[in-house]
This record gives sequence, structure tokens and C-alpha cells, in this order.
Amino acid sequence: MSQWCLSDPALKTFSGRAPLFPLPNLVLFPHAAVPLHIFEARYREMTADALAGERLLAVGLQPPSTEAVAPIVGLGRLIAHERLDDGRYILVLRGVARARILSEEPLDRPYRVGHLELCCDQVPETPTFDRQARAEEITSLFCNLFPGVEFQRLVQQALSEELPLGSVCDIIASALPLAPSIVQNFLEELNTDVRSQMLWQLLKRMEPRAENTAGSLDFPPIFSMN
Repeated sequence: MSQWCLSDPALKTFSGRAPLFPLPNLVLFPHAAVPLHIFEARYREMTADALAGERLLAVGLQPPSTEAVAPIVGLGRLIAHERLDDGRYILVLRGVARARILSEEPLDRPYRVGHLELCCDQVPETPTFDRQARAEEITSLFCNLFPGVEFQRLVQQALSEELPLGSVCDIIASALPLAPSIVQNFLEELNTDVRSQMLWQLLKRMEPRAENTAGSLDFPPIFSMN
């Protein structure tokens, strides 16, 4: 089984540590770009430190009423930011990799910091299906579920650039209006063939619901806040 990792320049000198940003409603995938509104004092400090450092944040799904964070997080790079007059930040965070939390540093600052291990996509040497055909079918299913959505153009562009199947799945999974706990399953599945099968099955199950709701599925996902 071969491995494929993103070649984002931010990863070439990654120190292995990054601020942990627990959120109850956001799962960050590689390739996905999400807006964030930072208003809590501890996360304002986290943002300032990240901007002064490697510009990386590890977004971890945190179920409500718990301090636990999912073991696999989305590592993102800050690609745009604006500091408002009252100290709040508006950010755009782009996912660059999956990562596993190995440990957390003792709390000597108001936010959490994790030691991380990058997680590469695992690609079986011998596929049991045509990966290009699978990517096209998944894309077709998504476009049928969300007709007229501008996101379709981005997916088609991704396919034209011959992104690996795992990346195509990430792009589409990140856009689906699903419970975060379900989306987290796609983030944690490193085998790209298994991930594509999971997504294909999910999209097939959504087809009858889409027909019954006559286009009422919500898209795109809502603006994320801390």
C-alpha cells in the first residue's frame, strides 16, 4: 500500500506542533477553505501566535459538553486574515493535511497546543475498481443532489487537474450538509478506496431523500464561528 501526502510548502518545515482549535461543528479537510470568526480572548491570542509562527491551526472536532477532541484533526494554514478594531479576527483557513494528536503540551497559555503526526492517504497498490470512474460517479451523484451549485465547477476543475481519488472525496465530503460526527468518519479513514466507497454509499442513500425534499437540502455549509 502506497502513501500520498499533500506537498503544501507549509508541511516541509512543519515543527510537529500546532495550536489546537476545538470546534463542535466543523471538520477541516485537506483542500477545503473555511472562514472563521475569532472573538474569544483565548483564541484571539491563539490566532496572533499562529500568525507570528507557522500560520498553522489544528481544527479538532469536539462533541458538546466534553473537553475531548477527536484524535484525527484537520491541519490548516491561515491564507487570509483581518484583525478588526476590537481585536476580533476574520480568517480563512485552508486544510493542508490530516494529523493525529500524539500528545498535548501542559497548559501554559490560555489555548491548547498539540504534538501532531501527519497522516498520509493510504492507496492500495492493486485497486478493485476503476478509480477515475469512481471519482466521476461520486461527482455526478453530488451534482445531481445539488443542481446549480457553483461548487460543481470547482469539483469539475479538481477532476480536470487529475487529483487523486482521496482528494476528490475530501472536496465533496467537506461540502455535504451532514452531522459533524458523520463527516469526521471520512476524515479518519486513511484508505482512499474505502473512503470513496463510504462516500459513494452515502450519496446513493441521499438520492431518495433529495427527491422527496425537492431541493431543500442546505448548501453551502454555514459560516463557522468559535
